[in-house]
Amino acid sequence: MAETSQKGSGPRPKHIPQRTCIACRRTDTKRGLIRVVRDAEGRLTVDPTGRQNGRGAYLCHNPACWDAALKRRALERALRITTMHPEDRVALADYAQGLLSDDPVRPGQVS
Repeated sequence: MAETSQKGSGPRPKHIPQRTCIACRRTDTKRGLIRVVRDAEGRLTVDPTGRQNGRGAYLCHNPACWDAALKRRALERALRITTMHPEDRVALADYAQGLLSDDPVRPGQVS
């Protein structure tokens, strides 16, 4: 008689999606980074839910990463756009400045 083997003894661990910041290349959980999405019209918006339709790129909660991504055109490359609308650039820069004042504490981070 052939014996059946059990691979594990217990429930499978829950899969936690990992994403990479396009500026500093640090990996974190999907919820630990902020998603910027390009919609069908080519406009960029911040996606707090992480579920909007469109091509997405992730950035840290660090305003320096946002500044670097805007200066080095990392968002344009990651989202595959030729030029960013000036209004979108201003809106993203304003969002990055708002991160400085909010300073959210992420799970696993000591305040």
